[in-house]
Amino acid sequence: MIYLDYSATTPVLEEVLSSYIKVTRDFIGNANSIHNLGVKSKELMLKASKQIAECLGCKWNEIIYTSGASESNATAIKGVCQKYSSRGKHIITSKLEHKSVLETFKQMEMQGYKVSYVKINPDGSLDMKDLENLINKETILISICAVNSEVGFKAPLKTIKQIINKKNKLTILHSDMTQALGKIKISLSEVDLASFSAHKIYSPKGIGLLYKKDNLEIEPLINGLTENAPYRGGTPALPLIVSFSKGIRIITENLEKNIETVKKLRNKLNEALTKYDIKINSNNLCIPHIYNLSLIKIKSETFVRAIEKEGICISTTTACSSLEESSTLSAITNDKEISTTSIRISISHYTTENEIDKFLLAFDKVYNELLLK
Repeated sequence: MIYLDYSATTPVLEEVLSSYIKVTRDFIGNANSIHNLGVKSKELMLKASKQIAECLGCKWNEIIYTSGASESNATAIKGVCQKYSSRGKHIITSKLEHKSVLETFKQMEMQGYKVSYVKINPDGSLDMKDLENLINKETILISICAVNSEVGFKAPLKTIKQIINKKNKLTILHSDMTQALGKIKISLSEVDLASFSAHKIYSPKGIGLLYKKDNLEIEPLINGLTENAPYRGGTPALPLIVSFSKGIRIITENLEKNIETVKKLRNKLNEALTKYDIKINSNNLCIPHIYNLSLIKIKSETFVRAIEKEGICISTTTACSSLEESSTLSAITNDKEISTTSIRISISHYTTENEIDKFLLAFDKVYNELLLK
């Protein structure tokens, strides 16, 4: 089976899995316990946190461990809204966001918050002038993803922060950086809050983190707080935390080389697929790891199921919305034909040229067979 769905999830690296197994076996103490086994676990967790902080360019005490990016997103959005509602109840996002962000914004709207969506330009970029006009003295939060998960659009977070500082310095900027980590250079100095998930970077499922600038306070989503988890209650998942730490170190240490590898594979894909009567949705504003196209005459789900029989795994939209039309493309194009026939091919530096060649052969076969039906 050829796997080309790395944006949905990634396989766990052997060295990362080994760390998980070793910590599970050798560190049985609860990091919240005061006995010797607990102290050993707490020391290991601190070591892992300091390694993550070094890789991300932040302080170790700015890290909040969660069950994944969806929880991190909910913690950031709800935490800010509940803490700062006295300042105002206006929040801003875009239709390029992951479902976990969009659904949380809908929930906050039901609780009396006014939600504004930044306009999207035809090329998929955010309308910065519109964003500037939307920000007012009541705006307490803006949430914009660093990289869109369906098409791969990158957001100019530095520019967004500059606009915030110009219009309302008290507005807090959150970014879902789940699809950015290990794919592009990131700078946490550009945001106040940022969400990450381990399973997108060759580490286990069930662990994520929320970066929170140390001078920022938010209300916790999960109570039962301790010294080790002042913003998220619960027993620290030490084996997951340590393996996540190793995964972050591995994915960030050869970043430039890995990006170049993916660019070459992306160019190979693009050169071959542009000859078909399809619409390429990913452009030069997108990261090379995500390649989205609309088949126009063939439904997304039909194509994905057909090519799976050829031993190829790709996806339609995101894993969380796999049987729905693309919310990203619907927002950009307002064209149902484009948004219901899109497929996402997501590649990795572990993807080989041979795998791309086999995919292209399978694509040609399935595409032409389905056109005749």
